[in-house]
Amino acid sequence: MSIVQVVNLQDYISGDETRKKVFVQALGKAYETIGFVAVEGHGISDDLISQFYKLVEQFFSFPLETKLKYENPKYAGQRGYTSFGREKAKQSEVPDLKEFWQIGQYVEGENLSKEDYPDNLEVEELPDFNRLGKELYKSFEATGSHLLKAISNYLDIEENYFTSKIRNGNSILRTIHYPPIISEPKSAIRAEQHEDINLITLLVGASADGLQLLTRDGQWVDVKAGPGQIVVNVGDMLQRLTNNVLRSTTHRVVNPPRENWHTHRYSIPFFLHPRSEMSLDCLENCISSDNPKLYEPITAGEYLDERLREIGLKK
Repeated sequence: MSIVQVVNLQDYISGDETRKKVFVQALGKAYETIGFVAVEGHGISDDLISQFYKLVEQFFSFPLETKLKYENPKYAGQRGYTSFGREKAKQSEVPDLKEFWQIGQYVEGENLSKEDYPDNLEVEELPDFNRLGKELYKSFEATGSHLLKAISNYLDIEENYFTSKIRNGNSILRTIHYPPIISEPKSAIRAEQHEDINLITLLVGASADGLQLLTRDGQWVDVKAGPGQIVVNVGDMLQRLTNNVLRSTTHRVVNPPRENWHTHRYSIPFFLHPRSEMSLDCLENCISSDNPKLYEPITAGEYLDERLREIGLKK
């Protein structure tokens, strides 16, 4: 991870103003240049991650007919199971080589639309799957909220700018399974190059290598979290909101060497989304004569809907 800045979230939440300022500058500069950081001291339990990974592997080992009980196209890949070959990168005609399960927001203290917030599906065969999934979801959400406060500090906007906007937001915890490759794929890679839709993505260490980012000089570079680290990258919503000041970096998941085609790969990203009504209109202090406004106004919900159609999850 030589080009990816490592930061420690404990510096931000320590109460020490000097440590906090150093963290904010390191995070912000990294997001301006390559859009990725590795975060230590993130507060997400390694034991929780390990326990949930075991359940994820069990679920994806089930027969297809069992998994298909939990797939419903009306959820547009936002809840429950999405079968192999249904999602693609927006510029690609070939589906990615993956299947996945998604857990959405557990709404608290509000009565929100079931169309925007459908109930999460319960895996009957694994009673602890949803319990631990919810616990991990909330841990990711809490860590993400600290990082967004640090981003607000860097952008010189009110520290709690995002707080009300992500409360009961449309965030998604996705568990991904890349099965063994059993024949020459139409696409050369497990997940085509893409940018994430959301504000920020938090990714715990995958079970195998494969994640790469595209540098500004056009080089693909491996990205892998070290022990006790998570990788956190900027999504398109945050890039749009900041008028390209912070960078949503193109990334992909490549296939293993042919001799390892028989192996499985699992990963668990958390896509931190705001509420649907949040405006993504460019922040005024990110617009200047050197950086004129690049985007028209749109809400987070409208943008999400547009992107889900582009990647084939919504008709």
